[in-house]
Amino acid sequence: MTIIERIEHQGCGCDSLSQDQLLSVDEALGLIDRNVRPIDGAETVALHCAQGRVLVEAVRARGMVPPFDNAAMDGYAIHTSHLVGAGPWDLQVVDRIAAGQAPSERMARDTAVQIFTGAPVPDAANAVVMQEDVQKTATGIRLTKPVCPRTHIRTAGEDVMPGKITVPAGRKLTAREIAACAAAGHNHLTVWRALRVALLITGDEVCQVGLPRGAAGIWDVNTPLLQAAVASPAVEICAVHHAADTQNALRQQIATLAGMVDLIITTGGISVGEEDHVKPALAELGASITFSGVALKPGKPVSFGQVKGANWLGLPGNPLSAYVTWQLFGNTLCQALTGETCTHPIRRHVVLSNTLHHRPGRCEMRLARLCGHDHLGRECVSFASASHSGRVANLPEMDGLLFIPAEVDKLPAGALVEFQPF
Repeated sequence: MTIIERIEHQGCGCDSLSQDQLLSVDEALGLIDRNVRPIDGAETVALHCAQGRVLVEAVRARGMVPPFDNAAMDGYAIHTSHLVGAGPWDLQVVDRIAAGQAPSERMARDTAVQIFTGAPVPDAANAVVMQEDVQKTATGIRLTKPVCPRTHIRTAGEDVMPGKITVPAGRKLTAREIAACAAAGHNHLTVWRALRVALLITGDEVCQVGLPRGAAGIWDVNTPLLQAAVASPAVEICAVHHAADTQNALRQQIATLAGMVDLIITTGGISVGEEDHVKPALAELGASITFSGVALKPGKPVSFGQVKGANWLGLPGNPLSAYVTWQLFGNTLCQALTGETCTHPIRRHVVLSNTLHHRPGRCEMRLARLCGHDHLGRECVSFASASHSGRVANLPEMDGLLFIPAEVDKLPAGALVEFQPF
């Protein structure tokens, strides 16, 4: 395997823009890590209801797995010490054991027991011979090849010993973790309660999807987009509101929601225009703003802070900007709030399929699609020619985002670039 070293830039190059007082992507993610604590409150749920939840306590095995030596194949349990000389060897079959049955009597070492996968291996046996490797005789079986001890036997405790941690605290539970918990003997798990989230969509021009739009109206993309992106077993969307586009009304809506939820997500209204009322409303409520603006394209206005005990994430109003910033910051924020220990998506290196052009100044997250592998087996990506913050029609064709450093103006085909899958 070829090991490719991580491409190091100073915060993707974004932090060089000190004149704009903008943070780099990695600096903003670091501030979320340092300023967010998991929500309080745990609950016990049945194992079959635990998908997508986050463990409060580590799960330890309640017994050995497997609990006894058992057959890994259908065949015959024997003791190899009887197989002396050049062979062949004839053994009398004295018992039959299926999965779920215990041996009926103690076998002698010069006999055999027919056994099926998962059945307990008799104490006097030390190997299982596959049924395909024996010849049946009138009274039993004939073996023509030597057999090594422990062949086709699953040893008691070889998977898990009692007390071993099978799933650590802070792990989000998928089918893999649930399987391990079941094997460890747990039918209920203690998980963090669901994160309570409110969506507040700004913009007088926004109208419900499918209804007449009017002369200056646009359909609401951000509400269904974020409802789909945010929802998970670990997150409960408690409120979805279209914000009134005045500072006083916004202040009242935010104050009400802050008393109901752990996280308020707003879209739009966070730039510096006369019609951007979210930050002034937050200021009136005494909000603490952790960061306001990131050297990023698309999504420069993205902001984060706390207001009246709730966390606030301000996403840009353009749909692609909202989606990109949710992918970068929203997922990380929800992971931190729900107690998940692995809080950053894994970026990996990919190879550009053609020349990439970029306007230097801000780190850009360019939509990209995986398109195969090069002659060295490295993943290749094709990508959009530019980022358009209001366009989402080609999102279904894309697999993730390219991290284009701020100082780059051109990268040739074959260059390595960091890629973050959706």
